[in-house]
Amino acid sequence: MRLSTATFDRLPAAVARPTYDRSRVKRGVVHLGIGAFHRAHQAAVFEQALAAGDLRWGITGVSLRSAGVRDQLAPQDGLYTLVVRDGEGERLQVIGAVMDLLVAPEDPAAVVAALASAHTHIVTLTITEKGYKLDRATGKLQAGDADVAHDLASLDAPRTAPGFFVAGLAARHAAGTGPLTILSCDNLPHNGTLLRDAVLAMAAAHDADLRDWIAATVTFPQTMVDRIVPATTPADIAALAGTLGVEDHAMVKAEPFTQWVIEDRFAGERPDLAAFGVQLTDAVAPWEDAKLRLLNGAHSAIAYLGGLAGFDFVHEVVARPAARAFVEALWDESATTLDPPAALDVVQYRAALMARFANPALQHRTRQIAMDGSQKLPQRLLAPIADRRAVGLSVDALALAVAAWMRWQSGVTDTGEGFTIDDPIGDRLGKAVRDATTTQERVDALLALLSFRPDRNLRNAIVANLANLENSGAISAIEAVLGSLAPRGKGEEITSP
Repeated sequence: MRLSTATFDRLPAAVARPTYDRSRVKRGVVHLGIGAFHRAHQAAVFEQALAAGDLRWGITGVSLRSAGVRDQLAPQDGLYTLVVRDGEGERLQVIGAVMDLLVAPEDPAAVVAALASAHTHIVTLTITEKGYKLDRATGKLQAGDADVAHDLASLDAPRTAPGFFVAGLAARHAAGTGPLTILSCDNLPHNGTLLRDAVLAMAAAHDADLRDWIAATVTFPQTMVDRIVPATTPADIAALAGTLGVEDHAMVKAEPFTQWVIEDRFAGERPDLAAFGVQLTDAVAPWEDAKLRLLNGAHSAIAYLGGLAGFDFVHEVVARPAARAFVEALWDESATTLDPPAALDVVQYRAALMARFANPALQHRTRQIAMDGSQKLPQRLLAPIADRRAVGLSVDALALAVAAWMRWQSGVTDTGEGFTIDDPIGDRLGKAVRDATTTQERVDALLALLSFRPDRNLRNAIVANLANLENSGAISAIEAVLGSLAPRGKGEEITSP
């Protein structure tokens, strides 16, 4: 039997669940990309608003590609369990904020109608970096992308997020419904500005007056989001069923920590976000840089180096003293590039991050973090590298992390286990690796695909690290870098799992 409104009476008393009348909830939020992260993060905030009696903030969830999440949630009346885990145990809460579920390719008109609805005031999105359809080098729409070309020609049945936004906003403008606040919740620097640029470019291709109306009235605040949300496994679902007494195929698991920082620039109505722990600020960028360069940068380094060494989970990697010392060394480098807000103590933040990484209850897989590396590296690792090299500072740890991403593109671990590269430009990355005849050629080709041009010293450092990774493996490469960072010390030897 599945979790649903009808099975509430079967749940243990300790499981939190909606106490508000779901039949009275209005659909005030449309969310594009209703995956696990949204359900563990933004949806949990809107759930708090509903629980506090503000029933304007039900969510219409939209999948831009597959029907998988809809097929999980629809039989459960949109209900799912948020499982919050740490070393002390777990806390279970059934979330009721998701009211409707749409699959864009099946019914694009329904998505446009949801965006145009008078009840809709806020749109959020977690579509990953590749969903913005922006050329990283130029910041413009990927005109060569088939879906972008389709939407530039016609918005009768949009295929992209910018296309859906322009179609929905056109309908709102025509009906006099009013503007929207559109919140990107993806790990992109200046995510609001990037999304605004994409939407305005799409609008300009169709209606100059609409483009001007969007520019003048619709807001795209910058945001920063943070919560570790590992992928759910069949074992997780089975274990939860044993606790709940019913099956929940849409459950999500997360760490206790959660953070949402939003630029305080809304076009219309909003819930009392600050009352629910959201930080409203005039400047998101310092928070964003700290998160991308410390949490996300370390995560990528852990994923590639740990994954190459054969470690499945993040907590297994940082349990090794030398790996932990390497993460600290990487943070030492990246932290110098930050201008942290007054409310952020970087020393305490780093300590809290390490504790989060070490949480064994999360079972956060290195290969999950390793996905879409070409989209993540520029802001996580290349940006702090560029800032340090601009003032002549070394990048020993950061250079090894970049080289580990390059080694990852070979599709084989240090023990010879093969795996599939999961990246939107995976074919091009694979070709660059295959076509190169020397380590230096591989470095040059892969950096070119990231539109990054290193100075000679940096290039040589990455080449040397990649050669070490290829010849001796990730463990040896970590120890070599630590050995070069005296007087910080080498740390203890890592042993393979």
